Amino acid sequence: QVQLVESGGGSVQAGGSLRLSCAASGSIFAIYRMAWYRQAPGKQRELVGIITYADTTTYAASVKGRFTISRDSAKNTMYLQMNSLLPEDTAVYYCNADIYLSDDDEVRYEFWGQGTQVTVSS
Repeated sequence: QVQLVESGGGSVQAGGSLRLSCAASGSIFAIYRMAWYRQAPGKQRELVGIITYADTTTYAASVKGRFTISRDSAKNTMYLQMNSLLPEDTAVYYCNADIYLSDDDEVRYEFWGQGTQVTVSS
């Protein structure tokens, strides 16, 4: 049906940068919004930020000013540019999307990617 595939995770030292990508594919009519979540060991999954169909973005307070979400609508791909990384940014990062599957269905369906590990060492 629909697949979300994240890439770009890895290990970096504190202060470094990483760029994550999330590519959506499958039976997509339109994407309403995409989002990044993360989950650190022993913690609940938390929202990192959102980008809407209108390119409006919102961020968690913990990442505001350091992380930037963007998208390429032609490629159904979302990006997360992470700068000034901190050890507390270590987590599995997940892509999430609300998607319309057809033009005659007003229901949006939610999909998740498999996650990509980001490790920041001090």
